[in-house]
Amino acid sequence: MKVLHVASECFPLIKTGGLADVIGALPLAQRQSGGEARIVLPYYPQVRAVLPETAYVARRDTFAGSVVFRYARYRGLGIYLLDAPSLYERPGNPYHDENYHDYPDNVFRFALLGWAGAALATGLDGHWGAADILHAHDWQAGLAAAYLAHWGSAVKSVFTIHNIAYQGRFAAHHVPEVWLPWDMYRVEGLEFRGQLCFLKSGLYYSDRITTVSPTYAREIAVSKTAALGMQGLLRTRRDEGRFTGILNGVDETLWDPRRDPLIEKTYHLRAMQGKRRNKTALQRGFGLPLDPEKLLLVMVSRLTEQKGADLVIEAIGDLLSSKKKPEIQLALLGTGDPVLEKGVAGLTAMFPEQMAGNLCYDETLSHRLIAGGDAIVVPSRFEPCGLVQLYGLRYGTLPIVRKTGGLADTVTAASATAIKDRSATGFVFTEPSAKALAQAIGSALDWWRKPRRWAALRANAMRREHSWAAAAHAYQDWYRK
Repeated sequence: MKVLHVASECFPLIKTGGLADVIGALPLAQRQSGGEARIVLPYYPQVRAVLPETAYVARRDTFAGSVVFRYARYRGLGIYLLDAPSLYERPGNPYHDENYHDYPDNVFRFALLGWAGAALATGLDGHWGAADILHAHDWQAGLAAAYLAHWGSAVKSVFTIHNIAYQGRFAAHHVPEVWLPWDMYRVEGLEFRGQLCFLKSGLYYSDRITTVSPTYAREIAVSKTAALGMQGLLRTRRDEGRFTGILNGVDETLWDPRRDPLIEKTYHLRAMQGKRRNKTALQRGFGLPLDPEKLLLVMVSRLTEQKGADLVIEAIGDLLSSKKKPEIQLALLGTGDPVLEKGVAGLTAMFPEQMAGNLCYDETLSHRLIAGGDAIVVPSRFEPCGLVQLYGLRYGTLPIVRKTGGLADTVTAASATAIKDRSATGFVFTEPSAKALAQAIGSALDWWRKPRRWAALRANAMRREHSWAAAAHAYQDWYRK
């Protein structure tokens, strides 16, 4: 089965979040399981730097100007690259400038991505031919299925929601400018709240819809708050048997404590000495006291309210301001909302012995935090799947998570019963509040003070399997439908 993935990011070529990790891993897992998968990606400067040598496929004049379709092989996968310098040759983030302002021509930049994906899926590359499945990811690729529908193509399509909060909404007058007819601009089509909506297009015109965890699928099919107005369409698609949740996996070639080249010392479940060395290296690198007895919390995240960064700032501030300071440290890596960055900096200045923050994104540092921490804090208000908690499980860094979306699907709360049946893997709280998070941290600290019990919990976590092979198999079944 030939599958063409259409996406705006692919790790390690270009990454802003978890979407890139999925596109960097799922097609590879599909290929390894016997399928044939390729990717369509804009030819950003970062991608050009890694893949300067490409094969010419075709040139087309489009609504966004002339685009050259190129092809390259990378990590064993075929990647189509959209070479349109006026659209994609920009520094920094693929979506916005250095001041976090969306590029004003994003409607054309990503309409072109959908158009190009549909063109390739229907046979633009004569050497590869037509795809069996066009698999579009998130709003940036949302128009791909609309183009297939407009052209009357028989190619089947799947659309995956990685985060429904990002919808790609633009002024309605752009509809004919991106070569779609006005009769598609209606409630049963491209229109959402008076705008052209790329995400709505993917949900309406695709043959099947997936999202990245079963619980998130249930949440956005019933909750107006979770679905941001899309719940009616998703509920209909669910009732039609056309919408499901498939849990993301872990790229085991990149995230494996037994052979991770980015960490201080490799380790595995039967030889955990390396875990201690990573903790010491992390404390030293972040300027924290070298104290093996303190519970070292880590957080690797965008600093946004969705990710609960404000809850962490408030909870840690309250804990460290109390008369009886808990024996904890926190090392944080992330960037985002300037107000939240300022909050992290303020805590670091106030409690330099317990708190350290590095306000940036750094892939190497993220590996070192997850390998060196004792527990990883993931207090998201909503979380489609989440990957850092999966990395934490694999590295024996126990997750402290809010019960939502994929976090609920992947972390089982510690309890005496759950320890006995070996299902417990971390600490879970329900209410999205600093108080509830602080209580969960307190519970983790209670377990930490009993080393044997902590070791048993950590062993449960490290035995959990969350491979991309299982996810690839689930997608294959969905494609067959």
